Amino acid sequence: MVASRPQPGCTALQVVRVQANVSTGAESFQIPNAPDLIPDGAWKKVEGGVCAAKGFKATGVYAALRAAGKKADLSLIVADDPAVAAGCFTKNVMCAAPVLYCKEVLERKQKVKAVLTNAGQANAATGDQGYEDAVNCATITAASLGVTPDDVLLMSTGVIGRRMKMEAFVKAIPELPKSLGDSAEDAHRAAVAITTTDLVSKEAALQVTIGGKQVHIGGMCKGSGMIHPNMATMLGVVTCDADVEPEVWRGMLRRACDASFNAITVDGDTSTNDTVIGLASGKSGAALITDEASADGSTLEAALTALLQGLAKSIAWDGEGATCLMEIEVTGAANDADARTVAKSVAGSSLAKSAIFGHDPNWGRIAAAAGYSGVQFDQNDLAVRLGSMQLMEAGQPLAFDAKAASTYLKETCAKHGTVNIFVSIGKGCGKGARADVEQFAWGCKQALERL
Repeated sequence: MVASRPQPGCTALQVVRVQANVSTGAESFQIPNAPDLIPDGAWKKVEGGVCAAKGFKATGVYAALRAAGKKADLSLIVADDPAVAAGCFTKNVMCAAPVLYCKEVLERKQKVKAVLTNAGQANAATGDQGYEDAVNCATITAASLGVTPDDVLLMSTGVIGRRMKMEAFVKAIPELPKSLGDSAEDAHRAAVAITTTDLVSKEAALQVTIGGKQVHIGGMCKGSGMIHPNMATMLGVVTCDADVEPEVWRGMLRRACDASFNAITVDGDTSTNDTVIGLASGKSGAALITDEASADGSTLEAALTALLQGLAKSIAWDGEGATCLMEIEVTGAANDADARTVAKSVAGSSLAKSAIFGHDPNWGRIAAAAGYSGVQFDQNDLAVRLGSMQLMEAGQPLAFDAKAASTYLKETCAKHGTVNIFVSIGKGCGKGARADVEQFAWGCKQALERL
């Protein structure tokens, strides 16, 4: 840490109460919702977003933080009581001040009370002054909630290299608690307030039975451009009312992010601000989960992963210039990592994307992308399927109806649907009792002006 940086929780900032011009008017939340892309499973999809889980309130407001327009730009999620906290962050060396701040807080604390998110300025590449701005925002938020700065986590999104509009923040943050609520509408306002170039808001929630109790997991995220692992360019918050040991919860979030937000790509750029925060309140009444491998732990992690996969797919679906979602399923790999590597390689292939854009079932580009992924396999084991049409089997090209395959691509793109690509690279054994390892990656086919 740079010596001149103020420590979270130790800043001498004086919080001054001033009149703010914040708004929760309907005109600040006029964007549609993303489609439901959560996979089916042993869970029920419910309404409520981040407020679906017991013990959380949320709000989103317009605070004049963006360069122009009246779109909401400041979000706050608050736990009724300190919640077990976990975080996954960008691996970009130029990580933003709020990323540094959150990492440092989570090294010291297992529980927090709130997550503050702004849109408009990324507070990245802003030096020590940017870090001080982040600490000051946490301090002001803490004062407005009656907690310490270490109880507050931060996320920022917007233009890189721009300092925070601190005058507007100082005015707006103390007003946020006044509009906190636990309704689906409150959760939606929070979800809209974190968006930037997104054309849709992205939020979802699931209900799953654990130990005879109903447990809820809710989430929201943003992302549309600069999308590529690690992580994809995005911000996200997950709330859960299960009771989970801190290290178990952190492991669950990390693995769920690997299987979701770290498996999408749009344009190959990895951001400075990528953050996913997971909060668990323990308010469901279900027994404490101390073992991730237990029946209860496995059930919770499966539902968490499904929720994050649905949110991740909504980011790729909404990729800047996107006209369809690409879902690549890879089987037969020796392990999860190899399968995920091949899937990401195909999802990120510009040539494969351009073929889909031209409605050309040129499966050779898919095979090539699998081949240059860096994963070793016998090319005589390679199989490729597009939708329901088998194009290659056991390393050999197959006769197929090219016109029908082109029609499949054309019709799917016309309705902004999902193009399914299946790749098998062998008969490798997976973890545990699974006969093979399958992993997914998601990308999008972008319009010509973006390509």
